[in-house]
Amino acid sequence: MKGEDESRNWEFKMPRLVKFSAIVSAIALFFLSSPVFAATPRAVRSFNEAVQTKTKDFSEQTLIEAEFYDENLKGADFHNANLEGAVFNGSKLLNANWQGVNFQNGIAYLTDFTGVDLTNAILTEAMMLRSTFDQATITGADFTNAVVDSLQKRKLCERASGINPTTGVSTKESLACR
Repeated sequence: MKGEDESRNWEFKMPRLVKFSAIVSAIALFFLSSPVFAATPRAVRSFNEAVQTKTKDFSEQTLIEAEFYDENLKGADFHNANLEGAVFNGSKLLNANWQGVNFQNGIAYLTDFTGVDLTNAILTEAMMLRSTFDQATITGADFTNAVVDSLQKRKLCERASGINPTTGVSTKESLACR
């Protein structure tokens, strides 16, 4: 009889444990998920300190894992900047200077690269989905293993030329142009 009471008691407690566990998991996911950061428009965060976007001169700076959300960076100068693992989400980079930028493992989602000079930029393994590259200069840019929307990739292949001086990879080869 004692064994039956214990098993009934366990059966009664089990649904409570499952509900409690589900509630705790949901709360943890809500507070620990990254969209909380994305919900702060115009926020710019860096791994070590905040990056001030009042200036548009980021040339030759180390901005590893910097985050730019919904920023208007039209005409900004990033030449020779280290942007490894940086995030550009919904940013406008119209006519910006990205010559020689290192954007390895970076993320550019819904970012406008219209007219950006990507000469000799390293964009290897970058995720650049839903981003546009109209009239961007890509001479010597290395897109090896970068993820770019197929329509954008076709457009980039039409004007791909040059060899990246750092990686030694041709732009056409890095985009797998046919």
